[in-house]
Amino acid sequence: MKSKQIQTLHPKAGKTNKCISFEKYELIKENILSILSKAESTHTKLMEAIYENIKDTFEGGIQWYGETVKLDLEARALIERTGSKPEKYRLLKNIQE
Repeated sequence: MKSKQIQTLHPKAGKTNKCISFEKYELIKENILSILSKAESTHTKLMEAIYENIKDTFEGGIQWYGETVKLDLEARALIERTGSKPEKYRLLKNIQE
């Protein structure tokens, strides 16, 4: 039996993102939102934190899934890029856990 899938979105109009396992999506999403609820983060630090949190239990490319879900969360307006140098990510103010 195939696991439940989710079609992820891409923040750039006209681009499509991947269809991935819903279970993996939720795990990565929860990690990203939890990390960003504490502080803004650069892309590198965000991916490193995700990796550290789930490396012992996750099957698959953590960085790849992290990037795919991060783009989806941007497209759904749950997180945003700050526009600073270096670029950082943050939760949008209307997000509540």
